[in-house]
Amino acid sequence: MSYPIGTPGKPWNKEDKKAWFELQSVKRSYLDDVVSQLDSLSSDFNIEQYGALSYDSDKYPLYILKSKQWQADKPVVLVTGGVHGYETSGVHGALAFAKRSAKDYFADFNILVAPCISPWGYETINRWNPNATDPNRSFYADSPAEESAAIMQYLADNTIAPYVHIDLHETTDTDNSEFRPALAARDATTHDNWNIPDGFYLVADSERPHDAFQAAIIKSVEKVTHIAPSDENNQLIGVPQTQFGVINYQAKKLGLCMGLTDAEYVTTTEVYPDSPQANDDICIDAQVASITGALNFIVNK
Repeated sequence: MSYPIGTPGKPWNKEDKKAWFELQSVKRSYLDDVVSQLDSLSSDFNIEQYGALSYDSDKYPLYILKSKQWQADKPVVLVTGGVHGYETSGVHGALAFAKRSAKDYFADFNILVAPCISPWGYETINRWNPNATDPNRSFYADSPAEESAAIMQYLADNTIAPYVHIDLHETTDTDNSEFRPALAARDATTHDNWNIPDGFYLVADSERPHDAFQAAIIKSVEKVTHIAPSDENNQLIGVPQTQFGVINYQAKKLGLCMGLTDAEYVTTTEVYPDSPQANDDICIDAQVASITGALNFIVNK
């Protein structure tokens, strides 16, 4: 597939990245959609600003919710959303969990919720940041993405070592129509089109897969929405399925958000909002069910 920016066979230079940036436009408001909801959560959480994006520090402050009943001897749960800003249910699923369900787990866990790691990406409905960098491939030392660096710095500064990390994502039809072609053009690589799975699935960390943990999340989510079937090769997005609805990635090697800590239990959710069987509410409910399914497993194991 061709892409309108860059020279075929050559990785993007600064001018190409600038041309890409100039095509982007604001389509929704982070302050109105996300930040405006935080005050309503102040009875259960301390609302902490852990930074602001340099692109516009007034428009893009970064917030994390920290449970008020914080105790040093309780394990920490980290929920992240909006690492890819265009993946809407990740952002609103994180907020919905904080509103609806988080208090049910305060007795057992300290809970952190970072609802929107990439607010510029949220507003422009983008996978990348303004520098054409993918935050979800940038969770490593000296990160090139300030979105990734900011949350890593917050955890380091506060000596927080999560026991559980659930990173909320979506797989959308635009992954094939826009984002993978753009990636192929940016890096001068071949774009291999693949079928988008119709349904929910999980990406586990191959270094700490905890199959029973992943299975418990799938069982929780399938009460809300359908789980993606594998293709004829028993794969999802071109990756072998390890169990129903689950594939594994090397989280730290790839710089993924779920690899940003040494948490014992980690997973990345993938909701499919473009399914004819889904809608916005179902997608948000699936994200909440992912978190509650994960925490119920740990509490009861």
